Amino acid sequence: LNLSKCHWLNFFLGLVAGIHSVTTVSKVPVKTGGSISLPCLYESKYRNHAKYLCQGYRWSSCSYTVKTNEPRRSGRFSISDDKQQRIFTVTIDRVTLSDSHYWCIVEINNGADDGKRFQLSVTAGRPLLSVDHQEVTGFIGGDVAIRFTYSNRGEIQWCRLGGSCIKEPHGSIDGTRVTIDLKNPDVFNVTLKRLRAESSGWYYCAKGDVRMPVRVTVKERPITTTITTTEITTQLTNISLQPVNHTSAFANTTSEKQSERGPDYLLRFIIPASVLIVIVLVALIFWCVLRQHKLKKAQSSAAAKAEAELTYSVISHRRPNMEKQDPAPDEHVTYSTLAQH
Repeated sequence: LNLSKCHWLNFFLGLVAGIHSVTTVSKVPVKTGGSISLPCLYESKYRNHAKYLCQGYRWSSCSYTVKTNEPRRSGRFSISDDKQQRIFTVTIDRVTLSDSHYWCIVEINNGADDGKRFQLSVTAGRPLLSVDHQEVTGFIGGDVAIRFTYSNRGEIQWCRLGGSCIKEPHGSIDGTRVTIDLKNPDVFNVTLKRLRAESSGWYYCAKGDVRMPVRVTVKERPITTTITTTEITTQLTNISLQPVNHTSAFANTTSEKQSERGPDYLLRFIIPASVLIVIVLVALIFWCVLRQHKLKKAQSSAAAKAEAELTYSVISHRRPNMEKQDPAPDEHVTYSTLAQH
């Protein structure tokens, strides 16, 4: 497709037909160097048609930047097509002061392409209207709050792209309750309550003559796994000193008590039991250490006492005295003379 040759033909055919199959926001504030995403809603009969972004004030002379069925022309531009919601989204990165007017265009085979122009209100300082996050996520049945800051005057509205709008302070869009809360002079919150799956989609906040698009995604709430009383009882049984036999009737009764008493009862049981186990373990360790200390002290005292009472003896072997005893004194001796005859 040679867009430069077809611009004039498509432009005049579009004027003659007078049909606009694309809906988008008109004027979006953005700060230089920032990034902005804009939704473009199209009719259901164009689900399988190509869509593209064109830069320029006039359709007849705009410059094609990126297309859904072709590779990107520039790293600053990207495009995606949600055929289920019939919205193609264009994203412009690293916004400059020269980024002003663009066209969201649907390519129509054998006919005039159709599109809608939007304007970027680019400022070097604080934008007239800004949002913390252009894409937010919530859960079915829950709430989601979106925070905006502003510096311009005008009434605040919250609208669904291609749908209805509500004004402050509250209202309802497609069954979803919406409240607008002015927190401070330059801050306000938009809260979507009791979200449904149908609440997903593109919205925009309008204040004065500027619009800020916001994409809301609603998901199923994650399923949390809870520990039942039976599982906890089994774990406590494994670490107990004596085996415990669990019957099916006991398990059923435990499950019924779990549903009646709830997790608070389990916490009141488990925490004291855990503390008691820790105290017992600490007491056992302290007793063992103290006992070892006493045993060592007793052994040391016994060894010292035995050493103090030890007596050494020296044994010498002597030969018996073989000398003759002196005869009795003379007064006890009788002398006799034998004469030979």
